[in-house]
Amino acid sequence: MPGSEVERGYPHLETVRSALTALYRALPPGAVRSFTASVLPVEVGFSGEEDLRAGVERVARVMVRHLGLPDARVTVTFREMADAANVELAAGPEYDVELHTRFDRHRRDIGAALAHEITHVFLHRAGLSFPGTAANEILTDTAAAYLGVGWLLLDAFRQDALTSQKLGYLTPEEYGYVLAKRALVFGEDPSPWFTSPQAYTAYTEGMERARADERQPPLAGASRFARLRYGRARRAASEPGAAPPPPLPDAPYAFDAGPPLRVVFPCPVCCQRLRVPVRGPVRVRCGLCRSVLDCDT
Repeated sequence: MPGSEVERGYPHLETVRSALTALYRALPPGAVRSFTASVLPVEVGFSGEEDLRAGVERVARVMVRHLGLPDARVTVTFREMADAANVELAAGPEYDVELHTRFDRHRRDIGAALAHEITHVFLHRAGLSFPGTAANEILTDTAAAYLGVGWLLLDAFRQDALTSQKLGYLTPEEYGYVLAKRALVFGEDPSPWFTSPQAYTAYTEGMERARADERQPPLAGASRFARLRYGRARRAASEPGAAPPPPLPDAPYAFDAGPPLRVVFPCPVCCQRLRVPVRGPVRVRCGLCRSVLDCDT
């Protein structure tokens, strides 16, 4: 919108990581990893010739099928409202979707709005929510991006010299981070689907942050400098009778005196905190997402 400022960076990163952990915890074992492929542009594309209501219903059904929700009637209404879209979180199988009237003029973003709203339904029926509206909306956008429909939300981010537009509650870089986390797990690169150059840039920046998660000690891929820093903290923690030192600034790990001495660090896939005995090179299986990690504790 003209004159609007788009928040940038990673102000919600801890909530995003908590959302990833919650998603793996709330769904049945293996369910998250069943979302191996995202919705494709051809499935959610919207031509100017297509009837607006019929097109919205078609795209909504794509989202419903992708998220494994019951195939039921989709009812669409358009009205002036504060939000871009809304969906009724009813117990029944039907889907009642409201869209802002402006989408008649901005059809390319209908898929993004529906991705967010249908993911709301998915989380509601899975019994997963966060306390507080803001945190719950961040959970919804994180789940949408990680489960394969939310790349559309990042692609809706566009800027030029006079205007800017963004849908959803994550920053562009946070969307990029979640999409990168997904790409590293599923081997799926969403960047060819982006029509917005700003979306592509945000995705590449998010990928840098996601890859950095995989290079933090005690993970074996850590840099030499990070390993030296980790080694100093480990020696201090292992001193006889010494209390574990306070966490280093910006370090994702901490030590638990035990015995035995353990290192506590987040899984780079699901962000759950892992607690591993300090005993040198070891392979660790995350009990939540089942990822196998090469570590040097």
